Amino acid sequence: MKNYPALIIDDEQDIREVLALLLAEYCPEINVCASASSAEEARALLKTHEVDFIFLDISMPKEDGFAFLRSIPKEKYGIIFVTAYEEYALRALKANAIDYLMKPVDGLELREAVTKAIHYLELRKNKAEAMKIYSESLENLHEYIHSESKTISKLTVAEQFGFRVVKTNDLMYLEADSNYTILHLSGLNKIVATRTLGEFEKMLERPVFFRIHHSTIINLNYLQGYSSYEGNFAELTDGTRLSISRRKLNEFRDAVQRFTKTIE
Repeated sequence: MKNYPALIIDDEQDIREVLALLLAEYCPEINVCASASSAEEARALLKTHEVDFIFLDISMPKEDGFAFLRSIPKEKYGIIFVTAYEEYALRALKANAIDYLMKPVDGLELREAVTKAIHYLELRKNKAEAMKIYSESLENLHEYIHSESKTISKLTVAEQFGFRVVKTNDLMYLEADSNYTILHLSGLNKIVATRTLGEFEKMLERPVFFRIHHSTIINLNYLQGYSSYEGNFAELTDGTRLSISRRKLNEFRDAVQRFTKTIE
């Protein structure tokens, strides 16, 4: 079994100690070689320790986790945020496909996060494009957290063999396909994402994105019309007709009314 040296950064000593114990129990391939109580201390440790993974607290005094990442070659490491941060930040972490754990850390969730993080670390080592996208995703995350709008404008989409960064404005509609989601982009491009439609629904802004059916979310920017002929259908600008479920119909009409008012 391959071992991966790791650094834990958190200003609370008890959290550092508990996380180290959980890693020893649930993730024996992770070797905690050092821990730090501040960003400044962590930078010094990185000069003397070879590290693959960094378990990083977001909210720390003096210098937070995002500022710390901007001061190091962050794309070299697998970053796993350990946080009790606000809901909007969790949406950003999910949208950028960045690994995170909620405090207090659960051992099984830790095991799952580490397994996924190892897989993508190895992928980045072998694919330069994956490394570039990971770095861009961390930058997108930083920009979102420090933005006043709190609107997610880009998604890092995990595919079967890598990642892709997608602008939410380019998403025409999203279609469920079992545990996968097909993203239909403007320009007739498609991406098969390894996430469920429900996960995307939690990340995307309403009323711009509306779930018209249990298997479909549309971007109202691409809505051209509505038809009740032989059923209820949303008609998109490229001619696509998508079924609207009967139980969603009134809510859909309300969403369209609210949305059109916002762009008048």
